[in-house]
Amino acid sequence: FGNSDASDNDILRVCKICELEEYINSLPLKYNTRIEENGKNLSGGQKQRLAMSRAMILDPDILILDDSLSAVDAKTEYAIIDNLKHTRKDKTTIITAHRLSAVVHADLILVMQDGRIIERGRHEDLLAKGGWYAKTYESQQLEMEGGEEDDA
Repeated sequence: FGNSDASDNDILRVCKICELEEYINSLPLKYNTRIEENGKNLSGGQKQRLAMSRAMILDPDILILDDSLSAVDAKTEYAIIDNLKHTRKDKTTIITAHRLSAVVHADLILVMQDGRIIERGRHEDLLAKGGWYAKTYESQQLEMEGGEEDDA
């Protein structure tokens, strides 16, 4: 969908970035597996990663990811974010997220409420301010320690 001229290497590259490679290789038909209408044979996290890979295949200068990691577990989220940091180093990536762990690496974090920016800064700065971001981050960290994870 993203690039009909993409080479096999391009497809392998974005699947690796989006942490799909291991899952695809576990399928009997691997990359030739048919995806059912509306992705009925995929989990929520797999759908998100597939959609992200379709966007990544275009290698856009600006990439907007709208809560695109909400259905993946923390380990997969960390791996994808790490991959994005390296592969999109000189490009703009905008990530909207409810789980703050998806944005801790960001150059600039904007906290919005009712359509207005209520806090801005880097992760460390926002933690030091002790506002909404810091309280929410701490709360989410406690939830993570409790073992709460989404599907992979």
